[in-house]
Amino acid sequence: MKTENEAYLALAALCAQAEHCQYEMLEKMRRWEVPEEAQARVMAKLIKERYVDDERYTQAFVKDKIRYNKWGRRKVEQGLWQKRIDEDIRKRVLDDVDDDEYLSVLRPLLKQKRKTIKAKNDYELNQKLIRFALGRGFTFDIIRQCIDVDDELVD
Repeated sequence: MKTENEAYLALAALCAQAEHCQYEMLEKMRRWEVPEEAQARVMAKLIKERYVDDERYTQAFVKDKIRYNKWGRRKVEQGLWQKRIDEDIRKRVLDDVDDDEYLSVLRPLLKQKRKTIKAKNDYELNQKLIRFALGRGFTFDIIRQCIDVDDELVD
């Protein structure tokens, strides 16, 4: 069990190293058995001093998950929902991401995956690629654009 001040100092140090959202901080305090009134005061202080900012966190999360984890919009959205990020923040940040960025991530991913898939015909190959991309969280319209382009290159 941590005191209010110990919790604040530990969380401030954490936030100084990397972006964290309110939900993560509240979960840590809950595990540390910090009383609820103290949790509220610590969160208010972290937000006031800009250690925690859900919009800034969301921007970093979206950028990292798309570029490094190669996730599509739906999977990123689900990850943010699990972190209890406000819907208007999620929508605003995700709407700022251009379709070209998703395309630039998905095209090489599908090209690489195409080499490893065993299929009897093009139809089966495309179905497997679509299923793979949907599992990564890409929307069907983005997937369709990539597969249509790949089909043109193969012909």
